[in-house]
Amino acid sequence: MKVAVTGSSGLIGQALVTALHADGHAVARLVRRATRAPDEVRWDPTGGGLDPAALVDVDAVVHLSGAGVGDHRWTEQYKRVLYDSRIESTRAVVTAMLAAGRDGAGPRTLLCASAVGWYGDTSDRVMDETAPAGDTFLAGICRDWEAATEPAAEAGIRVARMRSGLVLSRRGGLLGKVLPLFRLGLGGRLGHGRQYWPWISLADEIGAITYLLSEDVHGPVNLTGPEPVTNAEFTRRLGRAVHRPAVAWVPRSALRVVLGEFAKESLGSQRAVPSVLESAGYRFQHPNIDTALAWAVEN
Repeated sequence: MKVAVTGSSGLIGQALVTALHADGHAVARLVRRATRAPDEVRWDPTGGGLDPAALVDVDAVVHLSGAGVGDHRWTEQYKRVLYDSRIESTRAVVTAMLAAGRDGAGPRTLLCASAVGWYGDTSDRVMDETAPAGDTFLAGICRDWEAATEPAAEAGIRVARMRSGLVLSRRGGLLGKVLPLFRLGLGGRLGHGRQYWPWISLADEIGAITYLLSEDVHGPVNLTGPEPVTNAEFTRRLGRAVHRPAVAWVPRSALRVVLGEFAKESLGSQRAVPSVLESAGYRFQHPNIDTALAWAVEN
């Protein structure tokens, strides 16, 4: 296939492009800067959009763009960046796909990133893809993010909405930020630690995305490992993986000082499970937290 990828410079995007090339696919990387390579296509996700001509010979689009949730303190201005970078970019992708397909060409598959933040704070209740959206700020973003793909689905394009959990790799994401602390024996739980963290190794994140490119799966899909764990359990297992104690504790009050409003979201609980992915036949490389962390601290 020929696959267009947005967000190709991020942790997931870089790994996905490498995997697609390894599988023999052609890749068009959508970039916001001036192009530097033959496989790059310039677009303006929140302004000028995307030229439909860039998608005429494309079979599928994997849309991963979005400002980092934990990259900045949540001011009202940055919350708007978080929202617009997801919703406006998705609208631009869908508009270009629909225009490219008017003459029977263009992509017939859209895999759009979303997040387990869709569910809000659900305590210890198990959440599969049938659960409704929550009432948090991130849940609202995810609701509108996924809704922005509806015109594509209504036009007959296969749309899968990928609700990713915490993607585990030492190269980036949350694990990349906290791993140095854990290696020094300074790691610890956040708040009470009873909040569930749905996780997935980067290897399975990429494995699931490439699987969804060829499988007839549509609608919401939780990209999470089969066995979500609490933050306290995650902390213990990560300490074990790096052979260091993990007995520190970050109180809720300290998180509020450092993270602001994001502290409430970071202490939320989503016990999300990959029901759709498993029903579709995907087999996890890292089905439990120990195998996932053992791989992630080295990759």
